[in-house]
Amino acid sequence: YLTRTTLDPVEAEAWFEEYEGAGLDGVIAKPMAAPYAPNGRTMLKIKHSRTADVVVAGYREHKNSTPERPLLGSLLLGLYADGELQHVGVAASFTEARRAELIEELQPLVVPIEDHPWGRWQEFLTANPDRVPGTQSRWSTGKDLSFTPLRPERVLEVGYEHMEGRRFRHTAQFKHWRLDRDPESCGYEQLDEPVNYDLATVLGVSTAKD
Repeated sequence: YLTRTTLDPVEAEAWFEEYEGAGLDGVIAKPMAAPYAPNGRTMLKIKHSRTADVVVAGYREHKNSTPERPLLGSLLLGLYADGELQHVGVAASFTEARRAELIEELQPLVVPIEDHPWGRWQEFLTANPDRVPGTQSRWSTGKDLSFTPLRPERVLEVGYEHMEGRRFRHTAQFKHWRLDRDPESCGYEQLDEPVNYDLATVLGVSTAKD
């Protein structure tokens, strides 16, 4: 397939916004003189980069975690909507040393599941299958989805690219703790909502039938 190309920076910036609204990740940039290189990386993928303040509601242990050396695998993140803490995604990709530090740091916040906002998650899952942890997705099929619940007192700034429904489409990136932020002030209203565009129109594809 042939794709649209441009040398106009203004047009490229417009595509960058419109493509996201049509459900695409971003745009590709390529040096004019660079030849096509099979299996080589000569092009640059340009994606949106955003940040959000989220509540740390729990964690999952790393696959290499042991009782002698516990390691954190991922942090479960939440945002408030109508007074309820909703699952919005995870933050992961830590070094082994950082995994050990984080799991030790978070131990004072561990609570029984019945004392956690997601303690009713099995019941809530039936009515809201996309808003609680423990649900299967295309990324988690076949994985252990149990988690250790934490008191939702810690706020974390994360980096993300864009949303898919009410969740981060990909794993969020840990930026830093926001100890100055009230967890209940972290809601969906802080997230950027891209303007929706029709994909065929954005790509200049005709949908007319012969």
